[in-house]
Amino acid sequence: MNTPSPAPLSRRLSVAPMMDCTDRHARYLHRLLSRCTLLYTEMVTAQALLRGDPDYLLAYNPAEHPVALQLGGSDPAQLAQAARIGVDFGYDEINLNVGCPSDRVQSGRFGACLMAEPALVGECVAAMQAAVAVPVTVKCRIGIDRTDRDQDLFDFVESVAAAGCRHFTVHARKAWLDGLSPRENREIPPLRYETVYRLKRLRPELEIVINGGITDLDQALAHLRHVDGVMIGRAAYHSPWLLADVDRRLFGAATPPPERAQVLAQYIGYMDHQLGAGTPITALTRPLLGLFQGQPGARAWRRTLSTPDTARDLGRVWAAAQHVLEPGQLAGTCAA
Repeated sequence: MNTPSPAPLSRRLSVAPMMDCTDRHARYLHRLLSRCTLLYTEMVTAQALLRGDPDYLLAYNPAEHPVALQLGGSDPAQLAQAARIGVDFGYDEINLNVGCPSDRVQSGRFGACLMAEPALVGECVAAMQAAVAVPVTVKCRIGIDRTDRDQDLFDFVESVAAAGCRHFTVHARKAWLDGLSPRENREIPPLRYETVYRLKRLRPELEIVINGGITDLDQALAHLRHVDGVMIGRAAYHSPWLLADVDRRLFGAATPPPERAQVLAQYIGYMDHQLGAGTPITALTRPLLGLFQGQPGARAWRRTLSTPDTARDLGRVWAAAQHVLEPGQLAGTCAA
């Protein structure tokens, strides 16, 4: 399987770390669509990594580079160990989760609740930076609960930056740690993009990436007038084709966007290899469900792909795609 040389790490556009979404199969598909987009793993807790099987938790395909590992935790020593393991596996960046508001994450004293402990976050960042040579970054919210004034975010960043962090991704919504589910925390608190813009104006020497509610490249380009980078979340997972024009529009690449048939053929070749290694078929087909989102026949594609008999037969997956693709798109392409 041909894998182009990875692009240099840039945070101009990235796909957010999302539990049950950005696994290695989704990341492989996203890389087929864009060479330049920075990809993030699902969050891996430092404790799970130190106690569990790193080969299982951190496995990825080399074609995914540039790819960042997101860690969850609040113990500086554990996070430093976990960061070293991540770098040994070849990850290009280590990111600390200071944004997830779920009860389970809070019970482990990490995620968004750490915004109330900026000194501890600074200790964690400093410990990880001392342990690895790759960038250590922080993903946070604009605030939590009633601690959500602009100044609260600025003070948090000030404290963590003093510990050495130079890269912050900020979800432009605050998080309610009690009373809202993780999904509601992605939708109900209002977006305050101007707060993130103000942070960048206040700290121009820091790299500031904005996240939250961004669903297309026109929006991304508008945000890039104010900040250094844009992180897209579920829009990239549910409608992955929006990444196909990223390299040209956001990174100035001269190469044309890929064709859907070409991407699908490459991914089916990847599926064939993964099935031979024992990967469950459902894990491989799940990232493909939104490949034709917004196109005629997309609903039939999702329905057919969800049929067990089709999912077990790669030839049927390819046949299902031929009902969605234009005939001209199929020329010279085969399900490798």
